[in-house]
Amino acid sequence: MATPTTLPASFVNGNALSATELNAMRGAFRILQVVSATNSTLGANSTTTFADTGLTATITCQNNTSKVLVIVQQSFSKTAGNPNNAVQSRIVSGSTSIHYFQGAALYTGSTLDVVGASTSGIILDNPTTTAPITYKTQFANFSASASVGCNPNSAVATMILMEISA
Repeated sequence: MATPTTLPASFVNGNALSATELNAMRGAFRILQVVSATNSTLGANSTTTFADTGLTATITCQNNTSKVLVIVQQSFSKTAGNPNNAVQSRIVSGSTSIHYFQGAALYTGSTLDVVGASTSGIILDNPTTTAPITYKTQFANFSASASVGCNPNSAVATMILMEISA
């Protein structure tokens, strides 16, 4: 459940806000900056070890109280092999995984080739720093039984980072 936003203690419920109070409120919950990145380089991975997809973006927050909204859209593929062959993918901040995409993508229970299935993810990160933060996506093979790929057929992967004031 979302945490409700409350007015500062100096604001009195039912009273009209002064110009100073209104100006203080204008900075709250604003988008301070937007960074975007794309990548269309084909990648392959035949192991259960996560590898970088090449999609990466860096943002430097203006305040250590800011949050970063991370939005990712990326396509993956799998080649024929074990019926359990599938793609695992995640969003990483620095060296920490902050979001796993839902389940294993492209799992079909068959040895069919599947190309171009799109995966998307949204996460609100709380970095608590004003140092540069690098976000990237990684992928792995669920069963290490054949190859899985990212950005098949020159598909363009996109990452958008938005700094939200708190």
